[in-house]
Amino acid sequence: MTTDTRYNALFICTGNSARSILAEGILNALGQGRFRACSAGSRPKGEVHPLALATLERLRMPTAGYRSKSWDEFAAPGAPVFDFIFTVCDNAAGETCPFWPGKPVSAHWGVPDPAAVEGPEAQRLKAFRDTALILHKRIELLLSLPIHQLDALSLQRELQDIGRQSETSA
Repeated sequence: MTTDTRYNALFICTGNSARSILAEGILNALGQGRFRACSAGSRPKGEVHPLALATLERLRMPTAGYRSKSWDEFAAPGAPVFDFIFTVCDNAAGETCPFWPGKPVSAHWGVPDPAAVEGPEAQRLKAFRDTALILHKRIELLLSLPIHQLDALSLQRELQDIGRQSETSA
């Protein structure tokens, strides 16, 4: 962990267009300066899904400055040192990740891909909202943890437990 009171977190998904972008936005907003969240993808789509931005806007969270980018950007020299790495899709969780300096605590917080939902716009918006609500609840639980009082193993266990919560209880 870093020694200051601000933690760096990276949310990883394959395409970095929806789930990881939502998580980045939610943690930056709810973390109120305690966290600096970023997001990346193993195979980024190159653009942020417009409904991800619309969902953040509906949650009254900032929507500017997001971009779909490769996780290689955060494995390069000069990149932030992360305290936390979260995978939010099953594909990214199963991939071989780059080496992350600083011994970050990692957890898998898989959520359904709202970008994969087809149908009328109302149905697609609901899928994005549902995914955002799951992430919102998990991030609230993260923020409630006494991070500075937990050793790395205990913190890892807590974060994994948060990620195991069923979609209906999250």
